[in-house]
Amino acid sequence: MLKHLNTALRVTVVSVVLLGLIYPLAMTAVAQALFPRQANGSLVTVNGKVVGSSIIGQLWTKPQYFQGRPSAAGKGYDPTSTGGTNLGPTSKKLMDATRATIAQLEKQNPDAGGPPPIDLVTSSASGIDPDISPAAAYWEAPRVAKARHMSLSQVRALVDRHVQGRTFGFLGEPRVNVLELNLALDGEMARTPR
Repeated sequence: MLKHLNTALRVTVVSVVLLGLIYPLAMTAVAQALFPRQANGSLVTVNGKVVGSSIIGQLWTKPQYFQGRPSAAGKGYDPTSTGGTNLGPTSKKLMDATRATIAQLEKQNPDAGGPPPIDLVTSSASGIDPDISPAAAYWEAPRVAKARHMSLSQVRALVDRHVQGRTFGFLGEPRVNVLELNLALDGEMARTPR
């Protein structure tokens, strides 16, 4: 029996050292060498200050900014507590929340044409999705243009420049990163003479 315990103990120690220390350190070193931006959280900086991450959604409430998808993560946009609502399609709570979100969006965007796109109404599975569909960005464009005293065509052109195609040309759907679009809007305003 001692022989088996001794073997089990040695296998456990070797496994912990290899898989719990050496392997994670090696993968961290490889990630830092090959993909340092992604390995460090895809942080976005402005004038040397970190303003967010291109892979984590943020709450935007001012009318001059595009808004992302609603968040069900923690108390909203909490990257330490990600997740969807887990409410089923027949849930009264989900239906009431959806109706309230639609009403709020329509009130905030009176000049938008038609109903709000679904990604502005429903949260993603993670609750911190950083992207919206191009249709959602174009739907919000009249509000943003009005709040910034820009022409609608200027705002739409900015959205056009920030539409990212499908990954590898066939995976997923076209999307617009909300943080990058809003930062581009701020940059555009800084360049526009008053």
